[in-house]
Amino acid sequence: MRSYLMIFGGITAIALGAVATLNYRVDPYLLHQWDTPELQGLRPAREKLSPWGKTYALARYRPSVLYAGNSRTELGLPIQPALFGGKDVFNGALSGASVSDAIALVRHAATVGRLDTVVWGIDAPSFSRQGGNTDFDRELVATDSYYLWRRGLIDIKRGINLDMTLDSISLLRGTFGSRCLSSLALRGQRDERCVLDHVDGWGGTSGAMVPRLREYLRGIGPTAGAMRDFRQSVAGLCHAGTRLRLYINPTHAMTSDVLYWSGKWPAMERWQTQLAELVWHRAAQGCDIQLYDFSGFNSITTEAIPQVSGDPLMRYYWEASHYRVNVGRMILARMFGPDDGAPEDFGVALTPSTLPGHQAAQRAARDRYHLHHAAETKIVLDVVAESGDIKTEQPFSQARVD
Repeated sequence: MRSYLMIFGGITAIALGAVATLNYRVDPYLLHQWDTPELQGLRPAREKLSPWGKTYALARYRPSVLYAGNSRTELGLPIQPALFGGKDVFNGALSGASVSDAIALVRHAATVGRLDTVVWGIDAPSFSRQGGNTDFDRELVATDSYYLWRRGLIDIKRGINLDMTLDSISLLRGTFGSRCLSSLALRGQRDERCVLDHVDGWGGTSGAMVPRLREYLRGIGPTAGAMRDFRQSVAGLCHAGTRLRLYINPTHAMTSDVLYWSGKWPAMERWQTQLAELVWHRAAQGCDIQLYDFSGFNSITTEAIPQVSGDPLMRYYWEASHYRVNVGRMILARMFGPDDGAPEDFGVALTPSTLPGHQAAQRAARDRYHLHHAAETKIVLDVVAESGDIKTEQPFSQARVD
């Protein structure tokens, strides 16, 4: 029996070692690649284990400028080193990320390198500790200077996986898929060909509008616990001398209308107030920090949707939740200059003194939107009614904490 167990254990160890070695060398998900030829090959549109690749790339690249946030920032904010004096820029935003995911990613980047500037996209529904990117294991976050040594062991352990083995074999056989470039090939930004593949999977832009509105409605933020964590993260960056530009993502106006008809508008306004006060407090202490609001109802966010215009594609949006790169350029131009021809009503700097007028103007713009966009309003009402949660002007519970 002892001999049998020894033989069985030896064979098992050899098999697992072979599998781990295969997956580590082939690396189908680009878990530990940076500036290698593998990054330039076409990959499937669905990027598996993206947080693994991005955390490793950050440890190797150590950029001075980091973009943080969720898929809206990942898809829409282009890499523009010229705006930052030619400094290295990396888009560290993660698909499906909660604000807690973004906080962890920023902490990782600050540990493995020196951050000169952080550009951070936020929005109310994802401003929570819960949910987020399920692939972002906190074991991937650096805590000391030995990260890359520890990371190698983590990657080897991750390689003992059947799905990864099958994908390694597919890659070697040339059947893995060749749709678009990995985000790592574009300094963290998603390839537009990948985005188009996802949109086509919904049935085009018009087909994606309602599902994206449903996703936005399901967001549980903003929550008090997430705000506490965010304050701590901002404080740490300010103490390190990092320049901070926070911006509220310009999702389509229909998403803001979802917040209104579901009773979440008052919570969103309270959240904006807390953000403006946080930024004012840190700026008064000498931190180079600003907050901009690109959301709500303005010349960009109220673009006609395909169901109204009859056009298959939108100029500024992939669908209701994600803006295109031309909008991202306007965002960067508003925050860093030079002017990129963005409408004057797109991007308002929020402070405790400007916020009341801005919020009043948004309420008025919202009411005008209902008058002049009846078709869009009906779609939103149908989505909210489907959820059974129409609560006009009824706020979230202020005690809601995750």
